[in-house]
Amino acid sequence: MAARWDWSLNCLPVGCGGSIHRAPDMDGQVAVQIVEFNSKLMEDELKRLGLKVNHHEENMRFLKSQINAVEEACADLAIRLGNYHSSVAAVANNDTSAQEAEQRTIRSIIKQDKKTVASFLCQLKYDNYELAAKVPLTKDILGFVATLGKVNDDNLSRLLSEYLGMDNMLALVCKTYDGVKQLEKYDKDGTIDKTSGVCGLGQSVAKFLDGTGRFTVFCIENMRPFSGDVNIDDPQRKLILHRPRLRGGESPPGFLDFAVNMIHVDRTYLNCLTASGHGLRETLFYSLFSRLQVYKTRADIERALPLINDGAVSLDGGMLRPNGSFCLGDRRNVEVKFPVGLDVSSLPEDIIEMEEQVKLKNWEKERLLEDMKREEDLLKQVKELYSKQKQELMDYLTQPAVTQLARGSPTIRSPATPGSNPFGAKRSHMR
Repeated sequence: MAARWDWSLNCLPVGCGGSIHRAPDMDGQVAVQIVEFNSKLMEDELKRLGLKVNHHEENMRFLKSQINAVEEACADLAIRLGNYHSSVAAVANNDTSAQEAEQRTIRSIIKQDKKTVASFLCQLKYDNYELAAKVPLTKDILGFVATLGKVNDDNLSRLLSEYLGMDNMLALVCKTYDGVKQLEKYDKDGTIDKTSGVCGLGQSVAKFLDGTGRFTVFCIENMRPFSGDVNIDDPQRKLILHRPRLRGGESPPGFLDFAVNMIHVDRTYLNCLTASGHGLRETLFYSLFSRLQVYKTRADIERALPLINDGAVSLDGGMLRPNGSFCLGDRRNVEVKFPVGLDVSSLPEDIIEMEEQVKLKNWEKERLLEDMKREEDLLKQVKELYSKQKQELMDYLTQPAVTQLARGSPTIRSPATPGSNPFGAKRSHMR
């Protein structure tokens, strides 16, 4: 009886009574071609599914980045709304205005040792304005660190002022280095000329500043500015800083903001730019605070320690320096602190607009979460199909008949080992 041929997965001639006969060379080549054709179809399908897996994973990464951006925008709006409402409450409780708060800061500077440069220049600038306007060396002085920024909360004012310390809070701020050179002159041997500069000015109005020691002066022209971008749509020109993120992409519990963005710069100084176009926030306040993070509690700081690089403070008095040292003990009574005043960049009409933006952002987040759920379901389905197709190919290639033909054909690939991906599909990376 003639042998019959089975062109299914076995691809071997089967004789009568189940006996197996050797296939002629030509028939064997046809069998090999059929195996190659079938395995190629299955590999192509596996590649296609692998590409779909990558496509859905890319979509999920994109949606996750969009969700993070929306959450960050919502957090910024919430901070601005919270600052506004807390400022209104502070003004109502203290029955004070921004001008009165600034006057208290000025008086606290003047009350310092009368022989200090800070006390003398502050008194000269604010109590003898006409005289100060005529003195060349005062024209380049913007003010003191303590008078160039405001905050929206008295507790935050004390906290940030304590963090900077008295020397920095009383530091003079000049626009240019020429202004710094006007403050102090030297003899040929390098000693200070007491008849010129700020000492000479003091003598001219019967204020002797001998023995006052050193005083700090910042020159914004010479400061290394923030290298990132500034939010030009924000009236306060706040810095665009990446918030700390947990593995899931959310901000750590209790994180409020970066200290540099919690300082309110008066409108008078918003347009005070260096020759290179940088303002006080990018130069002075970034130099002082860098990326100092502000949290609600010490416990929040402790939980976020791996995400803190440039120090952190908490509203309940916690303080972590950039060098990794903790400031323990009772909080100091801060004599000179930032004024507390209403954020005038957030007027009531702006508040209504911000509340509307919060609603829109929340709606956008809901839509993105729905898209994310849909992509997760699609990804799960495709991964299941991928695994099923891969198993079918492995089962096909590991059949004894196919394995025997594969030994004589260099074009038939060996079956994939578990965990390998030899079919050209890009390995997927799940986050």
